[in-house]
Amino acid sequence: MTTLYLVIPCYNEEEVLPETSRRLAEKLDALEKAEKIGPESRVLFVDDGSRDATWGIIESLSHQDSRFGGVKLSRNKGHQNALLAGLTAANGRCDAVISLDADLQDDINAIDEMVDRFHEGNEVVYGVRSSRASDTVFKRSTAEGFYKLMRMLGVDIVDNHADYRLLSRRALAALLEFKEVNLFLRGIVPLIGFQSTSVAYERAERFAGESKYPLKKMLLFAFDGITSFSIRPIRLVTLLGAVIFGTSLIGLLILLIQKLFGQTVQGWTTLMGSIWLLGGIQLLCLGIIGEYVGRIYQEAKHRPRFIIDQIRLK
Repeated sequence: MTTLYLVIPCYNEEEVLPETSRRLAEKLDALEKAEKIGPESRVLFVDDGSRDATWGIIESLSHQDSRFGGVKLSRNKGHQNALLAGLTAANGRCDAVISLDADLQDDINAIDEMVDRFHEGNEVVYGVRSSRASDTVFKRSTAEGFYKLMRMLGVDIVDNHADYRLLSRRALAALLEFKEVNLFLRGIVPLIGFQSTSVAYERAERFAGESKYPLKKMLLFAFDGITSFSIRPIRLVTLLGAVIFGTSLIGLLILLIQKLFGQTVQGWTTLMGSIWLLGGIQLLCLGIIGEYVGRIYQEAKHRPRFIIDQIRLK
């Protein structure tokens, strides 16, 4: 029988955890009754340095039901690192692992089909949103723009997929071979290259609590994804510099011709406009290059991506 682990990052999720654990317990019961998974299957919550009663609830659940376990990080390290910590703890203990969010927006009924696709021989099964009708116009347009931009920059990414996915034991071991500090898992997983497929699901409204991904975090996350997987922005900077250099040579030639024919035009507006334009472009280019240098600096230090404080897993 297949041993399945469900890995769920949590940050200040005390409002939703009781309902989430109830629904997941029912789902495990149903899957085990259908003989799709074995009795050793588990739910593993990862407390990402929560400041509320999240860890206390996880401890209580582990005492009440041996199928629930927990990993407590020493401090908040962000969703991607918390997810990786849970996957690391699950490694070697299960035949397949499914990662999902704690807020019940990921339809847990899609787990059945994910397990079926796994039994058919797929080692990676992506949970893909069937529509974005529940999103605001702004969120929908920015999300679609993000996926298009990532593909334009040469990043292999699955449209409308976040972190709801199944990984086989072999795929999980391969994922943990990637050692970069700047994590963007939805970009790393397709690099594994094993047989994969997708399962469509309808994303629901958050059951309780507040979103842990406001606009600022979403933009930073998108920028991390771009700079972690593509050097095209650097190449665009090079191209922009070449275009400006070429344009400047043409402009200089025109000015020399005008000087020879006594047709020089004195204008502070043009001069100052050119200075400000070039200065702004230079600062923008330096900023982009600086982002890449900063990421190289972070990777070179080889600091741990997370530190586990406690593990409760039977």
